[in-house]
Amino acid sequence: MRSLEVKNRTSAEEIKSLRLITAVKTPYLPDGRFDLEAYDALMNMQIMNGVEGVIVGGTTGEGHLMSWDEHIMLIGHTVNCFGGSIKVIGNTGSNSTREAIHATEQGFAVGMHAALHINPYYGKTSLEGLVSHFEAVLSMGPTIVYNVPSRTGQDIPPSVIHTVSQSANMAGVKECVGNDRIKEYTDEGVVVWSGNDDQCHDARWGYGATGVISVTSNLVPGLMRELMFGGKNTCLNKKLMPLIEWLFREPNPIGLNTALAQLGVVRPIFRLPYVPLSLAKRVEFVEIVKQLGRENFVGERDVQVLDDDEFILVGRY
Repeated sequence: MRSLEVKNRTSAEEIKSLRLITAVKTPYLPDGRFDLEAYDALMNMQIMNGVEGVIVGGTTGEGHLMSWDEHIMLIGHTVNCFGGSIKVIGNTGSNSTREAIHATEQGFAVGMHAALHINPYYGKTSLEGLVSHFEAVLSMGPTIVYNVPSRTGQDIPPSVIHTVSQSANMAGVKECVGNDRIKEYTDEGVVVWSGNDDQCHDARWGYGATGVISVTSNLVPGLMRELMFGGKNTCLNKKLMPLIEWLFREPNPIGLNTALAQLGVVRPIFRLPYVPLSLAKRVEFVEIVKQLGRENFVGERDVQVLDDDEFILVGRY
């Protein structure tokens, strides 16, 4: 019997073709452990609405609040339950190259199809150090490099991407700098996914992006699929903007966590330091759902304005 690592082996070329990837939310139980029942339901909603891949334990999935045991377990669980229906991309990046190597080895061992790697943050490094860091993990399997300077404090410049793109395992870049950078890459044949939901329509149809790695698709996967697959649609893009702007008023994933709780898809539980959006913003979300149509959102319950005392904040888990 072959291992999941061998059975699920995926080429970088297969990853390059994905147009809609959801950075999936990780739900919690009242004691702070993973709520796998809610997670599985959310995964099924993504698959049924045509999402092609998921990032497990990324920024949106709060991988930075997980132990590595939790992290690898969730990747393995996702592969085991859904790996035949959707591409599973594990966030195994770290600011420590040693940790990134170890986590990526484990991720591929439990069957993930590709890895997501951020550049070393906080401590940062030189451009030569960036190249060495990515080369150390690229040898293991298909890889998406993630550039989000607003969180890492350091841009990954095109010179670094051009160097590491020589690897056969380099699937592409999740780029958050903007559409001009995306066009620079796509003009040179580098595959890019927009990391900004508010720019992804133009990135896809005007700047050559393959698609988007999306937060918003947790909530409205069908509409985000239409945005990525259906051709230029400025009307739908404009219609989605109030939701997207609302989601990112506070640092992600605060808005998403609040929204999914209001929709009854996850329990209203936050691992600190995240806390829910204010009551006024929760009321605003209800109006946004009504305007877009409840039928376009995940879940089946009516959207609710939750009271402050209905949220549970967990500091130890």
